[in-house]
Amino acid sequence: MSRVSEVLNLNNGVRIPAIGLGVFQSPPDETAAAVETALRVGYRHIDTAAAYGNERQVGEGIRRSGLDRDDVIIETKVWPSDYGYDETLHAWEKSTRKLGVDRLDLLILHQQAANLFDRTIAAYRALETLLADGRVRAIGVSNFTASAIDRLMAEVEVVPAVNQVELHPYHSQGALQEAHAARGILTQAWSPIGGITFYPGPWGDERRNVMQDETIAAIAAAHGKSPAQVMLRWHLQQGRSAIPKSTNPGRIAENFDVFDFELSPDELARIDALDTAEGSGPDPDREFGERMLFPIPEA
Repeated sequence: MSRVSEVLNLNNGVRIPAIGLGVFQSPPDETAAAVETALRVGYRHIDTAAAYGNERQVGEGIRRSGLDRDDVIIETKVWPSDYGYDETLHAWEKSTRKLGVDRLDLLILHQQAANLFDRTIAAYRALETLLADGRVRAIGVSNFTASAIDRLMAEVEVVPAVNQVELHPYHSQGALQEAHAARGILTQAWSPIGGITFYPGPWGDERRNVMQDETIAAIAAAHGKSPAQVMLRWHLQQGRSAIPKSTNPGRIAENFDVFDFELSPDELARIDALDTAEGSGPDPDREFGERMLFPIPEA
């Protein structure tokens, strides 16, 4: 039997499920089925991006599910090649046409693009316009550092509702989470279970897989759960939004089956202690050159 996800309140009162399905690197020909499966399991939040190239298939999966539009939180992202005021308004048009909807629940800037920050600010002002017009219900950012958030907030009116960043037990970003909490921004985790990537750490040339961590495996065994479920429960109990990605129906269901157990304070602390202070994703402060500013196709 499916369960409805626990919900989190954004800083403007919009409520979103704590667990959403991510579709980063999901092949377009598998995305619609994955979305439909997730919604039948009980997910009510789907996270995509213009740069993923699968917004059209996300919309198809939502329609196949038979759910009412208002029952699903749709989140997508604007790529820096579409930053700028008018460009970002047009990015909304491209995304909504591909998704087959006339309103987005959460629209965020995909990267801080520090070397193009004037365009980043203009893009965020376009998000503010879309919010004021009711074409989006909440706005935010992704892969922003605390200093980039401060730089943005000095120029705009609306505090971002979320910042979606790489966050898992090997890269828990405590200082950034504190900065979010101080500003009323929800921390949203991409790669919340570490994916299949190996992460560097203070072990010389050794690289470790979060999914194979011995501490997490022991906690999982104690609860009769998988390592992925333990990590997602860790996010839930610490008040974060988590966006696990899978196209495998069994894994999609497993990642949602995290509402029937609780980690102890000691278990949470043991997971917290795994932090290496090093991520595996791209440097948020990297410059965006022409190669990275690839065009997003029209709808």
